[in-house]
Amino acid sequence: MSSYIKIYKNKRNLYGSISITGSKSISNRLLILKAIYKDDIHIENLSNCEDTEILKKSLISPSNILDIHHAGTAMRFLTSYFSIQEGKKVILTGSDRMKERPIFILVEALKKLGSEIYYLEKEGFPPIQIFGKKILGGEIDMNAKISSQYISSLMLIASQFKMGLKIYLKGNITSIPYIKMTFDLLTLAGIKADWKERMIHIYPVKNQGKKCFSVESDWSSASYYYAMSAIAKKSHIILRSYSNKSLQGDKKICDIYNQYFGISTIFDKNVITLKKKLNFLLPRFIELDLNKTPDIAQTIVVTCAAIGIKCSLTGLETLKIKETDRLQALKEELVKFGVRTKITKSCLKITDFYRKKIDSFISIRTYQDHRMAMSFSTFGLCGLCSDFIKIENPNVVEKSYPNFWKDLESLGFLIDFSLF
Repeated sequence: MSSYIKIYKNKRNLYGSISITGSKSISNRLLILKAIYKDDIHIENLSNCEDTEILKKSLISPSNILDIHHAGTAMRFLTSYFSIQEGKKVILTGSDRMKERPIFILVEALKKLGSEIYYLEKEGFPPIQIFGKKILGGEIDMNAKISSQYISSLMLIASQFKMGLKIYLKGNITSIPYIKMTFDLLTLAGIKADWKERMIHIYPVKNQGKKCFSVESDWSSASYYYAMSAIAKKSHIILRSYSNKSLQGDKKICDIYNQYFGISTIFDKNVITLKKKLNFLLPRFIELDLNKTPDIAQTIVVTCAAIGIKCSLTGLETLKIKETDRLQALKEELVKFGVRTKITKSCLKITDFYRKKIDSFISIRTYQDHRMAMSFSTFGLCGLCSDFIKIENPNVVEKSYPNFWKDLESLGFLIDFSLF
């Protein structure tokens, strides 16, 4: 049986209410802290996504061989966590794509601090074997340009070092909101930490007291409803549970869609309402630096493509080492809709639109990437297609948002699951 779904929205009006589970990013960080501090950390509204489930199960698994599939956060966070589990021997492996995603910077930093880690296949890449040891800590230089997860991974375990840890950030810092999220969660958990310019200092802490966390819903998951609101003729969508004082950098989606796409966000306690502004004049061209929020890049690109706005998006260097090369994947799928793009190592530009309407079915490859599936699903309501679009391997959404297709149905999307 072919693995795809067909999706269509026969009217371009969107009305409804959606509840999204806890942020994957926050959930995964809190799970590492809970594994370290046990019952002193209590978590509510944990994400139900595949990545979080994989991390949760890996932390309690008795096996010494752990397959984390496509879960990049789990690979990086578990590498640091198991390096401090004295006497424990673990092999971390994953999918073929995971074996292509670099982990050299994190592993070498841990080895400099005294960890014992070996590459089992290709130097600098999973799978790796870890021999847990007691680590004294001290100081380390980190290349901050490649991935913020390497830095967060070290920060999460640093309170267990006898000497704590000072991390000196070198180069341009990418995805800095995710580092700040880790820093804020550490301090909320009672772990002493300082951040002065390019130096993060985590102090040694053994017992920080009991803390309860209720995880805010995921802003990157909310981004798809911003895209739908921008593409729809009329929209009024309610999303739960979100805070105006969010720890998540992807909350920036509120400002971007308000300024460029005419979508206002109304906060009321833990609920937000997305409304499309009447008579909003759309720009012809958008230029954005998404270095701090790369996970919403695909959403923004597809929104621009669907409503005919040219754009130049920079700060996207991390997209090439995600579940797929997201820049290349965007280029290859957008051309099916008559959208011309140019890409570099860190930039994507929409340069031209050469077809006004597509009459045949369009099949979207997802490249084992959840964000490709969800961002391109918005084309189902934009009127560019005379019929359904196909989303291949739709189960990839389970990585971050398992209820996505059901939630779209609740908004009036027609989805044919019989082909899945």
